[in-house]
Amino acid sequence: MADRETRPTTVWSRPERGARGPAPERSRTQIAAAALALADAEGLAAVSMRALAQRLGTGPASLYRYVGSRDELLDLMADAVAGELDLSGATGGDWLDDLVGLALQSRDAHVRHPWLADLNDRRGEVLGPHAIDYLDHALGILVPAPGTAGQKLEAIGLLGGLAVLFARREAAATATGDSAARAAHLAAVAAEGRHPHLLAALTEAGAPPPADRDALFVRLLRRLLPAMLGQGEP
Repeated sequence: MADRETRPTTVWSRPERGARGPAPERSRTQIAAAALALADAEGLAAVSMRALAQRLGTGPASLYRYVGSRDELLDLMADAVAGELDLSGATGGDWLDDLVGLALQSRDAHVRHPWLADLNDRRGEVLGPHAIDYLDHALGILVPAPGTAGQKLEAIGLLGGLAVLFARREAAATATGDSAARAAHLAAVAAEGRHPHLLAALTEAGAPPPADRDALFVRLLRRLLPAMLGQGEP
């Protein structure tokens, strides 16, 4: 009995509709989709039960038939984004290619929904049904890979962290549009001679190629993931 009372619950712990009362007019999926559209248009802070109800053309009280709180709504939103990832591809091919492809999908999802990283920072990542499907799919990809189960879970965590990092960098670059100016400033500072190691590195590297964030993202993953799953600490 004590275990039942202390066991954590989520919005998915309850059935979508009760056994009594009228049939629901909406589904949690529809509510989450409307909340995603609101967050994409106006930011996460704009997502409230009142604003969402207005978007849906209903009263705030009616939404509580489907979700118990704004936190539960945020959990539904995060899981809805996880549901955008295509997990239909068969596993068992080249595990590194498959995992990199999954990472690209994850990064693109964070680019489409820039508020998602902030949501997970504040709430912690609550694993809903789609997120659990993603985790299981990623572990399936890694079945033929070397490494322990713990190392594989860490590698999946690294994949997610890099996806968020690159999505944030892409958003910042798009907003400012001054990456060339920043590079020129760094080169000018190095040329002053007070930072010899930086000057040597920039001289050896030469002029940077045109920005290709996909290529850099993939290159880092292909270096880091095998290293994490190789001869390392368990």
